[in-house]
Amino acid sequence: MAVLKPMVKSSIIILLGVVIFLFSTDLRAQGQEIVQLTGVIVADDGQTNIPGVHVYVPTHGRGTTSNAYGYFSMPVLVGDHLVISSIGFIKQTFIVPDGINGRVNVVFKIVTDTLYLENIDITPFLSEKMFKQTILAMNLPDPGEMVKGRLDGITLAEMARNMPYDAGLNASYYFNQQLYYMQDSYGPRSNPFLNPFNWSKFINSLNKKK
Repeated sequence: MAVLKPMVKSSIIILLGVVIFLFSTDLRAQGQEIVQLTGVIVADDGQTNIPGVHVYVPTHGRGTTSNAYGYFSMPVLVGDHLVISSIGFIKQTFIVPDGINGRVNVVFKIVTDTLYLENIDITPFLSEKMFKQTILAMNLPDPGEMVKGRLDGITLAEMARNMPYDAGLNASYYFNQQLYYMQDSYGPRSNPFLNPFNWSKFINSLNKKK
């Protein structure tokens, strides 16, 4: 029992010290002015709003995140050290100044954190010598054998039939379709075989040939 008494006394002293420290910290916080910190977070170009940026006070464990427009608002104490961080951007710190009518308006411009990596060449060969040996060992086919049998009449006719129109043929097709559309708008399209003048010209041409 005599041994336990000093231990109990020292524990009580430590506990009282912790309580006094927390109480004094709370008193100092109560003495600070509470302001509403409102701001917008933009990129280094000064125009692009950045969403999802964390704005927090590490010492007090409170904070917020910017919305889709880069806007945020949170209550803070004057003198708080804020941390502004986001993936892909350099972390910044900010000390809350005295507010005007209980408000502090800010615009945070965060800079892109660019990381340059060294170039890495990925090849299936261990060395340049092995690459040259592989190229020289390749058995490439003869170009003449490759095109043999691909330039016959049937193949060329198939290629010509599937070849798309060029600019002139496309323009001619478009204007012909416009002409047919205008003719169909004012009446049925005329059939040249039903035109008696065409038959007369045809018969006269036959007589001249005789």
